[in-house]
Amino acid sequence: MAIRHRSDTVLEAKKAKAKLPPMFKVMLLNDDYTPMDFVVVVIQQFFSLSPEKATQIMLKVHREGAGVCGVYPRDVAATKVDQVMDFAKQNQHPLRCVMEEN
Repeated sequence: MAIRHRSDTVLEAKKAKAKLPPMFKVMLLNDDYTPMDFVVVVIQQFFSLSPEKATQIMLKVHREGAGVCGVYPRDVAATKVDQVMDFAKQNQHPLRCVMEEN
């Protein structure tokens, strides 16, 4: 049995574009009880930001009610939220950390 190959056939490779996973903003929310210096420590410790950048975000949280600490894939964002909330609770502060789709 012979296999015939047609020389006039052209195959085109289709490039499949991988869809990037949705990204989520991790934000701290203002309250009237958590000390500002604690918020700066949280931002530095959990988001690896400089003291200057952490202070800028803390002031945004204080003045505007919320501040974005970073943007991450869903699982990383959820882990950061859990870590911050656990740390705040351990230190008896009502600081809230949330995530929302970017």
